[in-house]
Amino acid sequence: MAKVAINLATGAIQQDELIVGIDLGTTNSLVAYVHPETRQPAAINDLGRGVLVPSVIHFPPDGSSPLVGSEAKDFLLSDPAHTIYSVKRLLGKSYRDLAGHAGELGYKVIDDDIEGLVKVRVGERFYSPIELSADILRELRQRAEHALKTPVRRAVITVPAYFNDSQRQATRDAGRLAGLEVLRIVNEPTAAALAYGLGLDPEETKTRAKTVAVYDLGGGTFDVSILRLHQGIFEVLSTHGDTWLGGDDMDRAVVNFWQEKFQLSPDFQRVPGLQQQLRLAAEMAKRYLSQHDDFTTQLLDQADNVTVVTLTRAEFDELIEPLIQRTLAACRQALADAGLVIGSQLSVASEKKGPALTTDNQQLITKLDAVLLVGGSTRVPRVYEAVSAFFGQPANNSLNPDEVVALGAAVQADILAGNRRDVLLLDVTPLTLGIETLGGLLDPIIPRNSKIPTRAGRQYTTSVDGQVNLKISVYQGERDLVSENRKLGEFVLSGIPAMPAGLPKIDVNFSLNADGILRVEAVELRSGTRQDVEIKPQYGLTDNQVEQMLMDSLTHAQQDVAARLLIEARTAAEQLLYQVGRFLTKNADLLSAAETAATEAKAAELRQTLTATARDLILQQMDALDELTRPFAERVMNESIQRAMAGKRIG
Repeated sequence: MAKVAINLATGAIQQDELIVGIDLGTTNSLVAYVHPETRQPAAINDLGRGVLVPSVIHFPPDGSSPLVGSEAKDFLLSDPAHTIYSVKRLLGKSYRDLAGHAGELGYKVIDDDIEGLVKVRVGERFYSPIELSADILRELRQRAEHALKTPVRRAVITVPAYFNDSQRQATRDAGRLAGLEVLRIVNEPTAAALAYGLGLDPEETKTRAKTVAVYDLGGGTFDVSILRLHQGIFEVLSTHGDTWLGGDDMDRAVVNFWQEKFQLSPDFQRVPGLQQQLRLAAEMAKRYLSQHDDFTTQLLDQADNVTVVTLTRAEFDELIEPLIQRTLAACRQALADAGLVIGSQLSVASEKKGPALTTDNQQLITKLDAVLLVGGSTRVPRVYEAVSAFFGQPANNSLNPDEVVALGAAVQADILAGNRRDVLLLDVTPLTLGIETLGGLLDPIIPRNSKIPTRAGRQYTTSVDGQVNLKISVYQGERDLVSENRKLGEFVLSGIPAMPAGLPKIDVNFSLNADGILRVEAVELRSGTRQDVEIKPQYGLTDNQVEQMLMDSLTHAQQDVAARLLIEARTAAEQLLYQVGRFLTKNADLLSAAETAATEAKAAELRQTLTATARDLILQQMDALDELTRPFAERVMNESIQRAMAGKRIG
């Protein structure tokens, strides 16, 4: 095996291989690099197919390899059930996180009321958002390799600043599954500032720090970040946003408007093909009205009846105004969180904050040094007008808003490659730190390449009724199974109050200081029971061992992810069987003999699949059990409520 050198301070593999920057977007994705001669970032356009790759995946019914990008987008109308879009909105999300949004998607999102990550069903197969994102990243990687005529194995990938640890880890896992060593997960606003060239010259910010706002309105997500740039250091002062707010929601506002104004058939909401036709027409209207005042198109229903729909710029602006105001409310909150009040917004902020503006933690500034626009939805003229008015200065949209994040990621990649030495890179942890969870899986808490010092945590619960002790085992490494990683230590959190499984709430927090010393703390929130231990994570690891762990994580990425997904499916199935068993016992008097027998038979079928290695088979049986029990589970719940409320008055 070829030897490579590892920089333990940064966790980066030191070799001359190209590092690319990737913007994994809700609507479109793209890949960029820094040209070795011009030293300028550029988006990659392979074979003239365009810079933007639609974040759409189509799975042909014949089982052949999935299509990604424009080819896949063509199937949104003709085969919506096998065509997946807006995957970024699902990354790192559980079923409950989606709330009422699942029905807005044209494909089936499996909801079995388990606190696990969401799954997408396509035909008889089940896919996690990580696998779907990996398909997009794999396409970007292949396009980059074809265009640049060189292997691409390392990348910087951007995420919204508000992405939590679960979403960031999901993005990192998707990169691994696509065969990429993800050197850094970079906040999109930081990448935007880099693309605009801000902060790259430490002398420029030596005497006075620059304060910059990055307003990022994409297809599915919105965030605003306030950054301070000082001597080559990028500091995110605050961030605020909404994981379900973007251009897609503008399209939905147009759809609802047309439904009401033109009395469209309900089939346009129920039939996937018609639903997609209406959504795509709304997206076309949004784009067209950025340059024109009126839009007209025709819609065909199932009987080939034609309905002409229209939309004016004024109507569109009125429809999206509530969405824009939601973004400005987030901007106002981000400024407050950063302790800043812009002069032009003083009166507005005063109404919100009152006397608090006079305290030391509020700083009045006449205006920010720059307001940067990012994301394709900022092309909407009303958005530009509103943002410029809010911040009291013209927003900077001089760079292509669709490309700016990827270009910034390419600049960051260039910095990691050691080609720019005028920007300070803070130390990072070289290997992932996490704990063992059910099934012998590593649950990452601090991913490798995280800046240190840092602190991160997750919440866990018990898996057995009455459990009073919880063993917490800490591991370091990049593999999905703990058996393939290095165990650093363990301790037992005892004194947990005896409660049903799933009820205790246990916070596990990792604190890693600048010297690489890890402190792990576990707290049961209901009782206050607490235990902590100090661990030195890098003790005893040689450079060669770190190198081997990183190389193994790449070599075995496909097998590791497959093993993780199988174990997660088995664990979810065991939890479902446990819940169903409790339900049958508790509600025996409310169920008919036929319902009980059918449920027990279906549960037995699921139990038999637990030893199988076919993950999709387990998920199919889970889905079948859920579909069987859902109707009478809802009936039992209603009857229980009626019993509880009998004879009681409300009001």
